[in-house]
Amino acid sequence: MKSVHVLGDGCASMMFATRAKELHGHAITVIRPEAAPQPSDHMLGFWGTPEMAFAAQHARHTWPNWSIITGSAHATLTSEAHPYHAMHKLAYLEQAKKTAEDAGVRFIDEAEAEAFNPSLVFDTRPPRAPSGAMLQHFAGMEVEVDRPVFDPTTAVLMDFRVDQSHGMHFMYVLPFSPTRALLESTMFSTKVMPRDHYKEAITSYLFQHHKATVVEVIGEEQGVIPMGKLGLHDPNLPGLGANGGAIRPASGYTFAFIHQQIQTAVERVERGQPLRFTRPHKRVDVWMDGVLLAVLRHWPQQGPVLFGRMARSLSGEEFIRFMSGRAGWWLRFKVMMAMPKLPFIRGVSKMMFSRPHQVVS
Repeated sequence: MKSVHVLGDGCASMMFATRAKELHGHAITVIRPEAAPQPSDHMLGFWGTPEMAFAAQHARHTWPNWSIITGSAHATLTSEAHPYHAMHKLAYLEQAKKTAEDAGVRFIDEAEAEAFNPSLVFDTRPPRAPSGAMLQHFAGMEVEVDRPVFDPTTAVLMDFRVDQSHGMHFMYVLPFSPTRALLESTMFSTKVMPRDHYKEAITSYLFQHHKATVVEVIGEEQGVIPMGKLGLHDPNLPGLGANGGAIRPASGYTFAFIHQQIQTAVERVERGQPLRFTRPHKRVDVWMDGVLLAVLRHWPQQGPVLFGRMARSLSGEEFIRFMSGRAGWWLRFKVMMAMPKLPFIRGVSKMMFSRPHQVVS
């Protein structure tokens, strides 16, 4: 029996721990690091594809439609078969821990782990971003407003009708009822803004585009996701989850990719191969994301154009496949043909000739 220690108790370690019964010959222990902050709640979004059924059962709400809005166009995509889902992170972690404990997974603190000599150790602590890295940063509020302005059947993934002077900026809106929604002011840039900046953007957006005002704030959340190529938290330990390359370099989507990473590892063990985790993204997708990040870094005003064109060129199912890392060559070509050519040519040039940034330790 191989003893497997997993550092960290976030989504990646918990998702892996729920698969313990399938990992024959492996005894799993989840270790909570001493310096780990208390987990905070936020919404996790994903499409309800068959492999995500384990998470869909915990969803708070689903949306068969989703929109991307710019100052000049409005694209709404649809998938009745695979609607967009959102669930509370803490509710998922609580249920995942219970499932893992029922499967015999042990949970200990870092100090207790010193007494053990495990066969394998995997690290799910946050990866290290290079200095000057592009960041996806956001703050959100779940609010009740004074009039019915939201469509509970349509999630707004990106509404670019907000201030673009500090980097690519959009509003992410998950409506739960005509008067209640989670709104996240989200930016792609190298600098995180003061918290009030995001909150003021949300209230201004509500008034300017919906003529609505907040009557109650039900909850708040915030986060920072490093984009692009990231370093391991500890170079001496193999990573899992975000620390194992699961973050989609140019979108930040992670949850579904963690599942892909773990599923591949479980299937490898079932074939009698060693337990290990690999990056779930194809090289061509990482390259395309790198070009997009170069464009957004140097010409952020192109962001609304790029995402708006992509949304208008794809069907709902094609959009899901592309965002989920399951695009074939024809779909990648379709996305590239929809993009304005000059910004991408300049993005390729910037990516090829820019110096790599140093990883912050």
